[in-house]
Amino acid sequence: MKKIIGYAISIIGIAIMTIGFNKIQFGWKLLATINPNYISGIGITAIIIGIIISLRSETSGKRKNEDGKKEVPIYEGVGGKRKIIGYRKV
Repeated sequence: MKKIIGYAISIIGIAIMTIGFNKIQFGWKLLATINPNYISGIGITAIIIGIIISLRSETSGKRKNEDGKKEVPIYEGVGGKRKIIGYRKV
């Protein structure tokens, strides 16, 4: 879920950045009073924050069991004749 929020913030940041670089024209008087460099800076900052949120999410490439524990094999035998007889959670 956090990845989706990070992506959404990044997309909003891209939209703000395009407004700041005057790629998209709006007839708002408020935008005319603000320096376009500040608007672009806000957009770039939003993009960076969105990327950080999406990279620091809990589901970024790690898989856990239901309990959140890792499973290790239980071996029987010695040397090359070892067999896996089960798994235990660590």
